[in-house]
Amino acid sequence: MKVSYYINNPSNKIVENDTTRILKNSSALDFHKTLKGYEPTPLISLPGLAKKYGIGSIYLKDESKRFGLNAFKSLGAVYAISRVLKENANIQTFCTATDGNHGRAVAWGATLFGKKSVVYVPFDTTENRMKAIENEGAIVEKINGNYDDACAHAEKMCVKNGWQLVQDMAWENYEKIPADIVAGYMSLFVEMEDSINKLPKAEVDLVFVQAGVGSFAAAAAFYYLNRYGANRPKMVIVEPNEADAVFASFSEGKITTSKGNATTIMAGLNCGTPSSGGWDLLKSGTDVSLKIDDDYARLAMRELFFPIEGDTSIISGESGVAGFAGFTAIIKDEKLKNIREVLGINNKTKVLFISTEGDTDRNVFNEIVRAK
Repeated sequence: MKVSYYINNPSNKIVENDTTRILKNSSALDFHKTLKGYEPTPLISLPGLAKKYGIGSIYLKDESKRFGLNAFKSLGAVYAISRVLKENANIQTFCTATDGNHGRAVAWGATLFGKKSVVYVPFDTTENRMKAIENEGAIVEKINGNYDDACAHAEKMCVKNGWQLVQDMAWENYEKIPADIVAGYMSLFVEMEDSINKLPKAEVDLVFVQAGVGSFAAAAAFYYLNRYGANRPKMVIVEPNEADAVFASFSEGKITTSKGNATTIMAGLNCGTPSSGGWDLLKSGTDVSLKIDDDYARLAMRELFFPIEGDTSIISGESGVAGFAGFTAIIKDEKLKNIREVLGINNKTKVLFISTEGDTDRNVFNEIVRAK
């Protein structure tokens, strides 16, 4: 199974820009706590798995429990929608492009505020994912193109129809709403401040985060840089081999569109170009960028679902499992020995994974975990 990596030399300093100014002044968790159904998602310890991989501890934050939506994306979408409506309560329709979870979150958030939503999805989006978005009240339309094409189409339709775009990807002259989405994502890290994210130093050594456009990874980078500075945990970003926008950008030294064929089971990470709003944060707070074969994700899904005796069974979807899948690749592949050394992985290392989704397409999930 193919794995490629890029070793970054992070500055550990937050670059001052419009995005980081919004993040520094946000208090998204205070807003989330006002919503019906809010509860911190579980932080699960997996000592059996840690022993198997020869490290000190494994912690997993299970975002499948978030607002009944089976994914973390609601944190960003509903917070951004609330900020938009605070400035203009007369907006009636919100619109976005999505590979699944973000669109469902926008639809849910719009309905929460009594508004309408229109969601555009790429050509290869499964019927189950589309149905989940429709069930939250959205009009869903599949376009003949990939995720980047869907983003462009959503922007065009917003201009044409006077709708409000709520996209988690930033570009020139579209930065505020994506920054509010990143701010919303940070709530899941703040929730851990009474456990593993204590001051003066985090109780974990390594944090693995998955990336599509990189907004979630940017939330992680900002949170740990802002809280700990150079004493932050080391961070690894994991992507699919064929949708490696962040990896390609690190390799080129600038924001770059992936040259992969955009074929991956990790649908939520199947994005072609990184968000401009988070790029400086990724450069400043990432130690290793990694891209992996889908087979690593399949194996990781099964390993979490069928746990070592004593551990909790985790339902983590194809995108949700990516961080853990990247970790298993680093441990199992002898060609990645130098990455283990760069990250300082040893028998005392404490690692955090974020399972960003559960079985968001149950048919696909069951097919993978039941495979021999």
